[in-house]
Amino acid sequence: MFGIADYGAFVAAIVLFLAIPGPGNLALITSTGKGGTRGGLAATFGLIAGDQVLMWMAVAGVAALLAAYPTAFSAVQWLGAAYLAWLGLRMLTAKPGAKPVLNIRPRQYFQQALTITLLNPKAIVFYMAFFPLFVDPASHQGLLTFGAMAATIAVLTFLYGLIVVLLTHHLAERMRANPRIARTLEKLAGVFLIGFGIKLAISK
Repeated sequence: MFGIADYGAFVAAIVLFLAIPGPGNLALITSTGKGGTRGGLAATFGLIAGDQVLMWMAVAGVAALLAAYPTAFSAVQWLGAAYLAWLGLRMLTAKPGAKPVLNIRPRQYFQQALTITLLNPKAIVFYMAFFPLFVDPASHQGLLTFGAMAATIAVLTFLYGLIVVLLTHHLAERMRANPRIARTLEKLAGVFLIGFGIKLAISK
């Protein structure tokens, strides 16, 4: 299909990677909890947009460029780590009744998720290594093949994000009745964000 070898396995692998806990999933959950379904869907589109940028950068060979210049890769890696840790610290230090770390405006949720995605340089390397596994050299159709892969990932990400948003929104309605639970979950989300930042900073 469009030069993609074993399309079913390709789809299954993407679904598996989407379900792995990480900053993207946390952005979806936090955005939905703060901004409802509109905020969650905006974050979903932010993740999709960021992924598309990184995928096409990988196709263009940016991964090879970063590999050739470790200093540039390290700089972007530390920038991403610092951004995640900054978000987490703001969540941990937020006082009850204070302005939320993530503003309840869908446009900002989109930008938040987009920034988190773009500041993960390892995603470029991941796509550069991942795509060749499912490209059939005998039937490869150049940009059409990569375009079909990118479209598939975008559709799967949207469907996955929609499910996460709807489930989170359903639970958030119940949590609003108990502000203490909501504050505890926000602090926990802050800890996870700092953890993701540290993991990104020390990963090789």
